[in-house]
Amino acid sequence: MRAAMITRREFWGQRPIRVVNICFLVVFICSVLLTWRELVVLEQAYVASQRNSLDNVATGFDRHLQYSVDKLLFYRNAMRFALEEPLETDVARQMLRDFAQQRRESSWQLLQNNTRSMPINGVSDDFVSQSPLLNRDESRLPGELSAALEFGYLMHLSAGGEGRDMQQSTWYTSRAGFFIASDITRGTPSLLPHYYHQVTRPWFNEHAGEYHRARGVSWFHLYDPARHTRTVTASVALDYQHYWYGVLAMDFPLQTLDRYLQRVIDEDEQGDIYLFDSRLQIVAAAQDSPPAERLFDPVQQAQLAHALEQEDEGGLRMDTRYISWVKLSNFDGVLIKVHTVEQGMQGEFGNITVALILFWTLFTAMLLVSWLVIRRMVNNMTRLQSTLTWQAWHDPLTRLYNRGAFFERAWMLARECEQQHKPYSVIQFDLDHFKSINDRYGHQAGDKVLSHAATMLATLLRDGDIAGRVGGEEFCVLLPDTSLDEAANIAERIRARLNAREILVKRHGSLRFSASFGVSCSAEANNYNFEQLQASADARLYQAKQRGRNQVYAR
Repeated sequence: MRAAMITRREFWGQRPIRVVNICFLVVFICSVLLTWRELVVLEQAYVASQRNSLDNVATGFDRHLQYSVDKLLFYRNAMRFALEEPLETDVARQMLRDFAQQRRESSWQLLQNNTRSMPINGVSDDFVSQSPLLNRDESRLPGELSAALEFGYLMHLSAGGEGRDMQQSTWYTSRAGFFIASDITRGTPSLLPHYYHQVTRPWFNEHAGEYHRARGVSWFHLYDPARHTRTVTASVALDYQHYWYGVLAMDFPLQTLDRYLQRVIDEDEQGDIYLFDSRLQIVAAAQDSPPAERLFDPVQQAQLAHALEQEDEGGLRMDTRYISWVKLSNFDGVLIKVHTVEQGMQGEFGNITVALILFWTLFTAMLLVSWLVIRRMVNNMTRLQSTLTWQAWHDPLTRLYNRGAFFERAWMLARECEQQHKPYSVIQFDLDHFKSINDRYGHQAGDKVLSHAATMLATLLRDGDIAGRVGGEEFCVLLPDTSLDEAANIAERIRARLNAREILVKRHGSLRFSASFGVSCSAEANNYNFEQLQASADARLYQAKQRGRNQVYAR
């Protein structure tokens, strides 16, 4: 009996310890789960940070290349205009006379004494007749030579301009047996090998009409035997009235691309960044780069190539490395960032991981671990709340106010203007033929057009103006303290800017687009009701569409 009582007392005496052990085990399990969750969140944040840093590099690289691509397209448009309206000057006439005298020589050079233009270099009639790709059309030749003269003027004026160019040389190679290049000076010998080298390169041959229908900018990563180095060449065909005259091209040395990548990367940046071409060959790198076959084995190359076909940006795990990529808009290639676990452990992510493991191992410091988890959870919730708030007020594609947020802000501004006895104006516009853009180029191109239009609109707004996306391709702008005429002028500036830019929607395709505008003002009938003014602007927008689109209607 006594033994039974002792056994029962020992049992009940041990029960609180068991309860503590159970609670301790529950807390331990919870701490393990919370720690594991934190590691997952940290990993996701780490991956997001790698992609964001690569996005920033890609955006800057694209912007820099856009300057050179725009310059190349400007040269093509200038030569097309020159073909349409040839120069009638003494210099042009003398140039044609000199050409008539020299055209049978094996190589010749025009405009040697003209310091305002680059010399025009050419080969003989016999050389041109030997190639089926070349054609010296006598009816088009005077106009093309005159256009080349204007191109030489433009190229001479832009030489050594603002220091924003990444290209080493720019040139025009004609099918009529001549070329003009920024790196060919007066009196340069051996012009025939230069021309032969140009017309036999892929960037020239692949612009023949049967090979390259789109006639957009093409990129080639090739070895240049003339300079004994590898270069990236951007080229675009010159066509006019359904005739292929030749090719405009720019060379980008790999050393220049390397230096740019090295310059834009932060000093504390973790990981290695590479520029690959469309065949997954390394073009440039922010550091000394190994060959592509040493960076990725054949299986990994195939895996990466498949992923690149599916998405324009993303990430992959390969062994102990994380690979993230972003396709470029202005180059036929992709930026790839390679980040190893060892590099990650040397950064902030590694430090936090080690700390969490130590806190988890030192079970007696579980309160500190719990505090760390709670603190990080609160931070995550704060960031999430901030993100959700922004998403609730803004359109994610255009980053302008969405319809509900815009109308709420507009009502507030309208009441303030009424209280201060100041007029305000409303601009309503939408993009012309937007459905045809989606049908022809795809919804991704339509998204680019909307994003471009919103960015252009944001740059033209003043402090205090608000803008929002109120429909699929419809935008609305409220201009406080603005008369009807002032608002019409602002709308006209927006219309002109939108219509003036040509944007790249695919690798080899670009387009222009326009918009129609309707404008109303509270001063017209002393009416401060925003919804009525917005409806009036919307009605005038449809008046602008009925009058032919791409215009502003304010009366």
